[in-house]
This record gives sequence, structure tokens and C-alpha cells, in this order.
Amino acid sequence: MKLITAIIKPFKVDDVREALADVGVQGVTLSEVRGFGRQKGHTELYRGAEYAVDFLPKAKLEIAICDEQEDSVIEAITNAAHTGKIGDGKIFVRHLEQVIRIRTSEQGPEAV
Repeated sequence: MKLITAIIKPFKVDDVREALADVGVQGVTLSEVRGFGRQKGHTELYRGAEYAVDFLPKAKLEIAICDEQEDSVIEAITNAAHTGKIGDGKIFVRHLEQVIRIRTSEQGPEAV
């Protein structure tokens, strides 16, 4: 089992969610986060004063999947979140040792 964490642009969340549903993903956790990478933020003008925005709004998706789904999920996220501009995001893949569904006590791939 794997845990896929994707940091993407917030306006791409719906596109990614639809792409994940198309490849059979049944559940996603979404968090609104802020951060920066190579973008290094930007400056904005507010009431005549310029100020730096160091942390940009991002969306963090967490998806627990079976090993067989890894390639299709990564491809779905990559294709749906791609704009070709800096700040498109990152995908992190981690191994899950165990998953337990609280309601039924199912464990392993059945709990995903």
C-alpha cells in the first residue's frame, strides 16, 4: 500500500479529483496549505503599500492506494494538475505499513 501526497495549485483540485475518480480512487483527503518552492513567493500591492507574500496558497491531497494503482494515480494527478508554469506542484510517494478502517476493523488493502 502507498500514501500519495500531492501539493498542487488550488484551482486544479476539481480537475485532479475527477481524474482520480476516473482511475478508481475512492477517497481523498484535501487540506488547504501554504508554501513555496522555486517560486519564492511574490509581491502584492495593498492600499498603496507593496508587501511580500512568501507563502503561496496550495492544496495538499493525500490518497491511500493499493500498490497496483500507483502508476495510474501518479499519471492522473500529473496530467490533471499540469499547467506548464512554475508552481505546478510535487507528488510524494510513501510506503504504508498498515491501514485500519475504524468502523469495521478491516486491515490492509481491504481497508483502503
